[in-house]
Amino acid sequence: MSNVNSELINILTEATGDLRWMSESDYPFQVFVWEEQELTAEQLRQKTGHAPDAPLEIKEMEQFFAPALREYDWHDEEERETVRRYRSLVETLQYYLSDIRVYRLGEVEIDVYIIGKTRLGKLAGLATKAVET
Repeated sequence: MSNVNSELINILTEATGDLRWMSESDYPFQVFVWEEQELTAEQLRQKTGHAPDAPLEIKEMEQFFAPALREYDWHDEEERETVRRYRSLVETLQYYLSDIRVYRLGEVEIDVYIIGKTRLGKLAGLATKAVET
């Protein structure tokens, strides 16, 4: 693994820290860097161990993160800090990755992959889960 990839992994790991994606269950983020420069839906399913016919939804990153970036009057200080951390995470992703898309694979227990291109043209991002019944 190149120094650039190692540095990116460290930066994204720090940015996600102890953040958890909030759904019916809360899951941590895992950071990854893949050697591929392009990825079809079929390749994503295969690479992540999903069935060839697994449901796939693609979202824009802003749309996916919108609920986590919204601050409400009723938020306490801890919740406001979580919103700030999510805003910082999105800024970090936008700074280090381009062409970012969010891929949601499966139903009910959905595997989420936030994937963009590094400056070296590799694919990298975050993986987490969302539970939606």
